[in-house]
Amino acid sequence: MANLRHQRLQELQESFSQLESQVPAGPVKDALALLHAMIQETWRVGNLPGGAQAENEQAFRKLEQLMSYHKHAPAMEGPAQNSGLPVGTPAPDFELPDANGRPVRLSDFRGKPVVLVFYPLDWSPACSDQLSLYQMELDEFRKRGAVLLGISVDSIYSHGAWALLRGLEFPLLSDFEPKGAVARRYNVYREQDGFSERALYIVDGEGIIRYAHVSPQLHHIPDIYELFEALDRVNQGTAEPATAEEAHSPVKEVVA
Repeated sequence: MANLRHQRLQELQESFSQLESQVPAGPVKDALALLHAMIQETWRVGNLPGGAQAENEQAFRKLEQLMSYHKHAPAMEGPAQNSGLPVGTPAPDFELPDANGRPVRLSDFRGKPVVLVFYPLDWSPACSDQLSLYQMELDEFRKRGAVLLGISVDSIYSHGAWALLRGLEFPLLSDFEPKGAVARRYNVYREQDGFSERALYIVDGEGIIRYAHVSPQLHHIPDIYELFEALDRVNQGTAEPATAEEAHSPVKEVVA
């Protein structure tokens, strides 16, 4: 019986290999590849000796718990404490390490729009959802020629583990030491909490802030479609100037 199952698996493997080459690159092909890997791993685990199989299953359960940790972590709530920088302001340059310790400078991306994503902390519920959403829509950012940079006060080690677990491919920068120094320069650091607001900036190719948004509530995730619309207006050079009242509002998106 085991030999028959193995033979059947080989036949299915050959059929999959023939069909896979006909599927165009994209999310569907990625999903099929992931499903194929899951089936292969299930087969492998099912054929391990009893003790090894039990250990493997226990390891998988721990990994699943870690992957779902953000669903059970304490919610981060509270009104915005800062208004951010006004649109039309030159974006303060900075240098921060990514998850691999490599220095990343804002000025390295002159000529391209840059989306700065300030978020409170790795592993928190809304932050996990927000950055996972941006990862799913990464092609939309790339289509607009935009560079996406996540920034929080977490260490590079936390960033590395979190990015690996959540499958994040864009850089996460560590505003760790001096803690929150860059968030302070962008006027989004929450002194009482020790982390930043949930805030977005679009910096144009000349280094000028053209879009700013600070979530009115810490757990509110900004509308990604409004972000894409703002990017389109920045790329087209059709943004309207912001009023002084709008430019300093902590709860309203503005583009200039």
